[in-house]
Amino acid sequence: MAAILSAEHIKKSYTLKKLITDCTLYIGERDRIGVVGINGTGKSTLLKLLCGMEEPDDGVIMRKNGLRVSYLPQMPSYDTQRTSVEQVLHDAPKDVGEPDEYEAKALLTQLGITDFTSDVRTFSGGQKKRVALAAALIRPVDLLMLDEPTNHIDAETIQWLETRLAQYRGALMMVTHDRYFLDRVCSRIAELDGGQLYMHDGNFSYYLEQKAARLDMENAQARKRSSILRRELEWIRRGAPARSTKQKARIQRFEEMSAIKGPQAEQKLALTGTASRLGRRIIECEGVGKRMGEHELLKDFTYTILRDERMAVVGPNGCGKTTFLRMLAGDLAPDDGSIVRGDTVKIGFFSQEFPQVDTKLRLIDFMRDIAEYVQTPDGRFSASQMLEQFLFPPDVQLTPVERLSGGEKRRLYLASVLMGAPNVLLLDEPTNDLDIATLEILEDYLSTFNGAVVAVSHDRSFLDRIAGRLFAFEDGRLNQYVCRFTEYLDAREAQREEEAESKKAAAQSTQRREKPRELRMSFKEAREYETIDQKLEDLEAKIADIDAQIEKFASDFVKLTELATAKEQAERELEEAQERWLYLTDLAERIEQQKKEG
Repeated sequence: MAAILSAEHIKKSYTLKKLITDCTLYIGERDRIGVVGINGTGKSTLLKLLCGMEEPDDGVIMRKNGLRVSYLPQMPSYDTQRTSVEQVLHDAPKDVGEPDEYEAKALLTQLGITDFTSDVRTFSGGQKKRVALAAALIRPVDLLMLDEPTNHIDAETIQWLETRLAQYRGALMMVTHDRYFLDRVCSRIAELDGGQLYMHDGNFSYYLEQKAARLDMENAQARKRSSILRRELEWIRRGAPARSTKQKARIQRFEEMSAIKGPQAEQKLALTGTASRLGRRIIECEGVGKRMGEHELLKDFTYTILRDERMAVVGPNGCGKTTFLRMLAGDLAPDDGSIVRGDTVKIGFFSQEFPQVDTKLRLIDFMRDIAEYVQTPDGRFSASQMLEQFLFPPDVQLTPVERLSGGEKRRLYLASVLMGAPNVLLLDEPTNDLDIATLEILEDYLSTFNGAVVAVSHDRSFLDRIAGRLFAFEDGRLNQYVCRFTEYLDAREAQREEEAESKKAAAQSTQRREKPRELRMSFKEAREYETIDQKLEDLEAKIADIDAQIEKFASDFVKLTELATAKEQAERELEEAQERWLYLTDLAERIEQQKKEG
C-alpha cells in the first residue's frame, strides 16, 4: 500500500522540554492508526506536525501531492460570532469542494445539534466538540486527523461515530483514550513513549500483548548485556593490558556497551487511599425534582446512597447529569423534595472544568493551598509526596500550572481532590483527557475506595469496570438498572431496532392497501442496465493494471504520483458505478416482482 504521508526522524522541543526526540512514521491510504501514550508526551503535537500546523525542529515530513487533510482539534475554541451551520461551513476542509447548508444541517442533526441559529460562542464544551466534528467529517478527505474525538460527547454519539469511522474509506489517525473505540476502529497503534514512536499492528487489545512482549525482550537484552559487562569489568580490573589491537578493541566495546541505556521503568501512577471516616448516613434523596426554565430535568427521584455505593449516571448531553451531581454536592438546591447528607460526609467533587486558579501558581503551592499533609493507610503524605504519586517529580513541582498540558492538568486536579481526603467521590466525566495508564489505575483505586462513588461518564470501558448500578436519565426520570453499561446500550439498541421494524411493517402494510405505482425504467436507464456489468469489469481491470504499474515504477516518485492520482480517480468511478448497479438491479427486481403480482 502506497504511503500518502511519511515522517522520518522528526524532533520537536518546547524551550527546555524535549517532547519528540525521534519519530518515524508512514501512513498508508487505508490506515487506521490510534495514537496512545501518557499525558504530556506530545500526542497532540505529533498530529499538528503531521498536519503541517507546526514545523519539526529536525527531520523530514513528506506528503503526497494534493493530499487532502481534515483536522479535529482537542479543544475547539470559537471567538467569532457565527451560527453552528456557519461555523461548520467556515471550518470545513477547503480543498474538497464547497459543502452546502443542507449538508451541514444534516450532519449536525446526526450529531445531536439542532440549534442552527444561536451563537456558537455560547455553546457548551460538548456542543462545540460536535460542531467541530461536523466540520471535520462533512466531506471525505485522504487523511482524517482527530484529537480526542470522543471527549465531551455522549455514548450514543460515540457509537454513531464509531460506525461512521469504521466505514471511512480514507486514512485515519486519532488520539483517544477510549479503549473500546480503539479496539473497534483502529488496525494499528502508535505508542509515543519517551520521545520515540513505537508502531504495533492490530487493535488496542493486540497492542497490549505486543507491548508486553517488547518490554520482556528489552529486559532480557538488558540482563544479557549486564552479564557481559560484569565479565568484562572483571577482566579490566585484573589489569588487562591495552597493548594489542584486539585488547584495545575489547576495552572499546566495553565502553560502548556501558554507554547503552537500559529500558526505562515505565512511570505508573500509584493512588493511595485517602478517605476520611464515614458514618452510617451518606446521602438520602426523597422526591427530588429539578427544572431549568420550563424544561423538567428530573422529577420524583428517591434513593439512598449507601456506604460502598458504586453508582453510574448516564444519559445524553444536556439531560441534567452535571446538575444532579451539583445537587448531591450541595452546590444546587432541588426545586422539589429534599437531599440530606450525613454529618461525617466529606465530598470530593471532580468536575469537568479545571478550577479557576492563578495560572502562574506553582504546582506545589496549588497543592499546599488544599492541605500540607494527608493521612493514608501507608502513612502521612506531604503535598510534595502526593504530587510525586501523581507523576510530578520534585523538579516539575516548581512549574507554573499554565505550563501543563490538558491531560496533566486533569491529573493534577485529581490529585488535589484526593488530597482533601474525601469519603464520597462525585466524578463528572473523569475520563476526559486522562491517559489510558492513569485511567486503569484510577479504576483499580475506585474498586478499593473506602466510601461511595457516583460517576458521570460516557466511557464504556470505565463504567463497565467501576459501576455495579446504573441510573439513566430517560424522559425526565432517573431510572435504575442493575447491569453493565454496555449491556444497557445493547438493550437500548435492540429496542430501537424493534421499534424501527414495527414502523417498517406498519408502513409496508399501508403500502399494500394502496394501489402501487407502476414501476418502469426510462430508455436511458434500460441502456445503462445493459452495459453496467461490462463497465464494472473494465474499471476493475483498469485498477489492476494501475497496481501492476505501481509495482513496476516503485522507485520513480513522479510516475508513482501520476499513477496514484489515476488510481484514485478510477476507484471513485468504480464506487459510483457500483452504487448505480445496485440501484438499477434493485429497480429491475422490483419491476419483475410487480409484474408477477399484477
